[in-house]
Amino acid sequence: MIRNPAFIILAIALIVTALAVLLPGGRQADSQPKLPWQIESLADGSVRVFSLTLGKSTLNDAKQLLSADPTLSLFRSPEGALAIEAYFQRASLSGLRADFIMALDIDQATAEQMFERGLRISQLGSGGKKVELSATDNSLALESIIRNITYIPGTDLETELLLSRFGEPEQRITDTANAEHWLYPAKGLGIIVNPESNEVFQYLHPADFDQLIQPLLEAQSKAQAETETQTQ
Repeated sequence: MIRNPAFIILAIALIVTALAVLLPGGRQADSQPKLPWQIESLADGSVRVFSLTLGKSTLNDAKQLLSADPTLSLFRSPEGALAIEAYFQRASLSGLRADFIMALDIDQATAEQMFERGLRISQLGSGGKKVELSATDNSLALESIIRNITYIPGTDLETELLLSRFGEPEQRITDTANAEHWLYPAKGLGIIVNPESNEVFQYLHPADFDQLIQPLLEAQSKAQAETETQTQ
């Protein structure tokens, strides 16, 4: 049995170094971590998160960042509006696993052409439709700009951690499902805090923040009106 103290110390040092360098799964640590609370406000008013600049970075940039291929879907709402989303399931970034959903900035005329070339159409319960894109349109979507990002971590995060990393939200709104929405307009960030499930982070350009908050306020107002009617 080896009892050389110097050898034992050296062995322990090597193990500690290896653990510091390697992440779970044997992947090398990121020298520049890209974490959900690292949000950079840029001079032009846009924001950068996960090293992606909303309104400028492309889906191909995200593909290279996450080293994964997204699942692309084209949605048509019951009102006829078209939207394309890219879904990265259980992607790993800076040692954290999460789902990423990215809305792409594609004009309606182009989206309509993609819809017509779609390979498979599924009817949704909401009355809308989901279309699987053709190979050609998949390539086109990769060059499209990312408009906003939804990030769903693989593990539940404690409220204390959220407050320490993001600070107190400017506004909190509780929805009809009893989930609390933490709103940070200057950062272009909304966090859905639900005690029954994992948090949902929504990143968008601060100039578009009304698109996030307005539906919440309308739903809140409607619920309050219904409650008042029932109590009369």
